[in-house]
Amino acid sequence: MKQRAEPEAGVLYVVGTPIGNLGDLSPRARALLIAVDTIACEDTRHSGQLLTALGSQARRCSFHQHNTHTRIPQLLKELGDGHSIAVISDAGLPGISDPGEELVKAARKADHAVICIPGPCALTTALVSSGLPSGRFCFEGFLPSKGKERNERLRTIAVEERTTVLYEAPHRLLKLLKELAEHCGGERPLQVGRELTKRHEQQIGATVLSALRHFEEHSPQGEFTLVLGGASAPEASVFSDERCLEELRRLIAQGLKPSEAARELAPSSGRSRRDLYALLHDAENQAN
Repeated sequence: MKQRAEPEAGVLYVVGTPIGNLGDLSPRARALLIAVDTIACEDTRHSGQLLTALGSQARRCSFHQHNTHTRIPQLLKELGDGHSIAVISDAGLPGISDPGEELVKAARKADHAVICIPGPCALTTALVSSGLPSGRFCFEGFLPSKGKERNERLRTIAVEERTTVLYEAPHRLLKLLKELAEHCGGERPLQVGRELTKRHEQQIGATVLSALRHFEEHSPQGEFTLVLGGASAPEASVFSDERCLEELRRLIAQGLKPSEAARELAPSSGRSRRDLYALLHDAENQAN
């Protein structure tokens, strides 16, 4: 199937760039970063090294959390004038814990086409290599730095049954690990991905406590992605025989047949429909 030529006029391209290993840049991303009109970079100096190595002559402009208010209208005007724009972050896929999300939202609201050029992402890289359940997970990114909002988020994570992925800076890692130990328990499964895809990549775990002990002995350095195992599902309470009989008789008094009452009560009682029906039958036989 023939692919359409890229870049197209007036299109915003969200381009994934390597999170460490330069070999992870896709041929499509490479070609687009060379051919696009403008590249919005989280840090022009950092991204400039990659773009210079590629031979990209595209105009570069900074685009970060501190200048979105002024930069987004400028970029939208360029799109309106028919220019093609690529947005890249310092590493990974823009829009994940960075202002690329706001630019995409604004571009779509202004009816500009947005196309994602897939690439590396620390979130998914750490998740699939952790060995923890990935069928259902949630992403928290960087937690609020302090205060009530941070504590509320930690309490939510503590009871979350899905795998949770977080980002953290090296100078705050020990604080986060201590908080996770306090809220989630030291034996909660955890894998800490360090320097993913780079030469000194590490996976440290396999519990919150073991990761904490490791980094108390080895000063945290590099970029960190934490994959935390979900909380155990609360054990369902099982009604006693006495309570089951009381509830069954109440339902029957309301007009349900014994089999219907057993079916109605089963989900909330922690007992099977057959068990409840037999319990009611035995009680009636003893009464007779």
